Amino acid sequence: MIESLYIDGNWTAPDARATLKVLNPATGETVREIGYGAEKDAVKAVEAAHRAFPAWSAKTVYERASLIHRISIMIRENAESLARILTQEIGKPLSEARGEIFAGADQFEWYAEEVKRSAGDVIPNRLTDKRHMTIRHPVGPVAAISPWNFPILLAARKIAPALAAGCTVISRPASQASLTLLEVFKLIDSIGFPPGVANFVAGNPNQCSDVFVNDPRIKKISFTGSLDVGGELYVECAKRMKKISLELGGHSPFIVMPDIDPDEAAEKAVFAKFRNMGQVCISASRFFVPNSIKKQFEEKAAELASKLRVGNGLDPDTDVGPLFTRSRVKETLRFVEDIKSKGGRILCGGRQPEGEKYAGGNFFMPTVATDMSCDMLIMKEEPFCPILPIIGYNSIDEALTMANDTQYGLAAYVLTRRLDWAVTAAERIEAGIIGINDCSPAAAQCPFGGMKSSGIGREGWSIGLEGYYETKYVSICI
Repeated sequence: MIESLYIDGNWTAPDARATLKVLNPATGETVREIGYGAEKDAVKAVEAAHRAFPAWSAKTVYERASLIHRISIMIRENAESLARILTQEIGKPLSEARGEIFAGADQFEWYAEEVKRSAGDVIPNRLTDKRHMTIRHPVGPVAAISPWNFPILLAARKIAPALAAGCTVISRPASQASLTLLEVFKLIDSIGFPPGVANFVAGNPNQCSDVFVNDPRIKKISFTGSLDVGGELYVECAKRMKKISLELGGHSPFIVMPDIDPDEAAEKAVFAKFRNMGQVCISASRFFVPNSIKKQFEEKAAELASKLRVGNGLDPDTDVGPLFTRSRVKETLRFVEDIKSKGGRILCGGRQPEGEKYAGGNFFMPTVATDMSCDMLIMKEEPFCPILPIIGYNSIDEALTMANDTQYGLAAYVLTRRLDWAVTAAERIEAGIIGINDCSPAAAQCPFGGMKSSGIGREGWSIGLEGYYETKYVSICI
């Protein structure tokens, strides 16, 4: 019996005794077998979160903050072991895994402090015998559904503010990326949270989501994932007037302005593109470069990408690891073939690496492509893959117009030393996150979220608490 679900303060096996093998994307080998929950397990977690909510929400913010801060401390103390597990289940290099672990700890630390400053307001009154105020009330039990590509950071962005606001939580991670978060919940268990406050259910995504959507005791769903699934959840929650926040991916433009040295721009572009093999929702995915420097930029980008060492993330010499699944490899090949068929050129990569070292893994060579056209699939679909596509432009207005030509609006990147161009780009680009000469803008203390089809709501900063509160207005006659 594999006790991998954490419900009502206890580790338990799934009701149906089902299990799931978590595979290492670098080797294809089983990392660990976990208990795999389903509908009945999700229902038990909802019941536990519902029972625990009154007492947890009644605690002072200082009491809640103290426990939440302990999570951040415990994660940092166990960072190395957590990072190794994360690398084994996701594939990203160990250095990137460490960075994610500490970024997840930052979320808990931030909200443990920020909730102490999260207060209602006293509103000026017109009449001398009245007093007006607002009170923030936790929305209730929350279902937090997180994806596989950042299993700790993206889960922490939901769990931390929900707990801080006084909500109870059920965390459902992506099935094949649940090991590291499971270990974090072991730390949460050791801290002494009241039973039912924080629950962990790795299980069937459709069955669990159906429970979360249909059970009126779940007052909010926070989801990070694909546009298709997020759209379905949005519709179902709307039917039930249930709160929901959505982060649904992006297709981020990377604009090199004419004043930037092309070699410098290429170095930043390669960093921005190949982190976690492009499997990042805010990954730069369309690279707009002035035609006057395009040739030099693409040559340098191809040179740098070709030097990236592909391998197992646990190998200290590895720069980039494998893709998460075999299907991601097939999708990347589909993009490459489409680029070739429509007149594009592959400057480097474009294939899987050969040799015994790569047997069994989901490896792909970092790829740079040029002579792109707007009808190519990679210019339309969100590309969770290691392809850096280069598009030339003649005017800044043309670049900004092409940058906005997408249904997504999560992140965007601009390289320039000119203040007027930076301001113009920041004002015109339709994205929730804009990095000016900054290719890694995400931080716990800053808002994270998108425009257009990239989602609804924001995580991070003080605004990250808002989605877990109801605001009550109180008017008093004296």
